[in-house]
Amino acid sequence: MACKDLSAFLSACSGPQTPFKAFEMASFLPGFFLSLSLIVAIGAQNAFVLRQGLRRAHVFWVCLICALCDAILIVCGVAGFGALAGAVPWFEPVMRYGGAAFLLWYGWRNARSAWQGGATLVPDGDGAQPLRDALLTVLALTWLNPHVYLDTVVLIGSISAQYDSRLLFGMGAVLASFVFFFALGYGARLLAPIFATARAWRILDGIIALTMWAIAMKLLLP
Repeated sequence: MACKDLSAFLSACSGPQTPFKAFEMASFLPGFFLSLSLIVAIGAQNAFVLRQGLRRAHVFWVCLICALCDAILIVCGVAGFGALAGAVPWFEPVMRYGGAAFLLWYGWRNARSAWQGGATLVPDGDGAQPLRDALLTVLALTWLNPHVYLDTVVLIGSISAQYDSRLLFGMGAVLASFVFFFALGYGARLLAPIFATARAWRILDGIIALTMWAIAMKLLLP
């Protein structure tokens, strides 16, 4: 009897939230998975984070700076695109089809990598840098990479306009960045032996390709 009373009380407290939660997830999850798919590709920034994680050198600060930089760019993309789309009506469809084209190309590139293989991510074993040097390095790898602006400001910003809540879409994208970088940094010792093999990267590239194509189809087929 007590269990039934407790269940009834919890149900009454929660209220009819299912439609709202569905609305939240419909915007939040695509942002999360799109951002995650873009981040996990092999790159200099990820290699540096992995290397720092293997050496256990300034892991927290390196991961935090990477995630914060991504968050700033994502917020700029989501907020800026919304304002620009409102002022210039033709801008949204241009960016939508442009974003779809980029996603199709990005997926093709990853599919080709999955088919050909040969990519690995093997960190070197140099001694640990001072904190200042490590942070300057990660800032340079982030802000001096032209692709980061396309992935975050342009691509995530343009795709966010296709969802009911750009705010929740952006929050999902930001969370994915924090989850990935901290997981990579602190899980590096577990991940490095796996992703030092070409086969693991071929599987990952294949998953990324399918994800990119699925998102592109969503943009092209209303």
